[in-house]
Amino acid sequence: MLVIPPALQAAGRGPDWAAWLERLPGVVRTLLEEWELTPGGEPAHGHASLVVPVVDAAGEPAMLKVGFPDWESEHEALALQHWHGRGAVRLLRADPHRRALLLERLHAADLGEQWDLAACEVVAALYGALHRPAPPQLRPLSWYAGRVADRLAALPHGAPLPPRFVDQARSLARSFAADPATDGTLVHTDLHYGNVLAADRSDWLAIDPKPLSGDPHYELAPMLWNRFEELSGRVRDGVRARFHTLVDTAGLDERRARDWVVVRMLDLAGQRLEDPPGTPRELPTPHLLTMCVAIAKAVQD
Repeated sequence: MLVIPPALQAAGRGPDWAAWLERLPGVVRTLLEEWELTPGGEPAHGHASLVVPVVDAAGEPAMLKVGFPDWESEHEALALQHWHGRGAVRLLRADPHRRALLLERLHAADLGEQWDLAACEVVAALYGALHRPAPPQLRPLSWYAGRVADRLAALPHGAPLPPRFVDQARSLARSFAADPATDGTLVHTDLHYGNVLAADRSDWLAIDPKPLSGDPHYELAPMLWNRFEELSGRVRDGVRARFHTLVDTAGLDERRARDWVVVRMLDLAGQRLEDPPGTPRELPTPHLLTMCVAIAKAVQD
């Protein structure tokens, strides 16, 4: 019997989430039968997915992933198929309708235990492998940039964010939404320490893309906000060291990367302010808002 990890059950993300959780054991059971898979370990989970270690009919280890059906995961299989294992986990089989993926099994070790600047070098090197011409089915980043601008414009008067940063991020997002260079490259969009795993056929491989047709400079922000607590007492210098390691290693344009970081940090803050009251969050809202402003400020100092 499949046991849903408590963290997924406790997420409390509304009726659609509850309905998905209710269906999940049956979906997994059906996939195991249809794809001739045998469970081979305790289920793990991401932010919005269940991952079950399995063995296929040929005796090869793999991972069965079933994700929540949101727009961020709708083209995960397409991106993995497009990469063909180059810089990313290899896709073995997929059923996009059920958000089901059969993936090669990687090691449990991620970049979370690596020195943060060494991890930034690894991730920046992966950018080069992953950033390829985007397939036409992907949503464009310009569409998302327009949504960000609208979200920031709709913030209520007195929102607990510096108005100058809100205005700056809104203006930048509008500019990016109208910029042809904003679209065209397959970007992962959520590449951070926990989404890079050790492997046998390569030192490190990316997992869990939320792909868009976008701009490589959009990628950096998750490497700045993840493991932020490690920068206590040296936020400005620590954020800037990570930022410049990513930019320099990947050969990116510093100004454009900086502008996207500002947009993404204020977008993250704006999303949190839209949370319904009582939404469970690992990081309390005041702490997250402080982090977002600190990162936006640090990359511009």
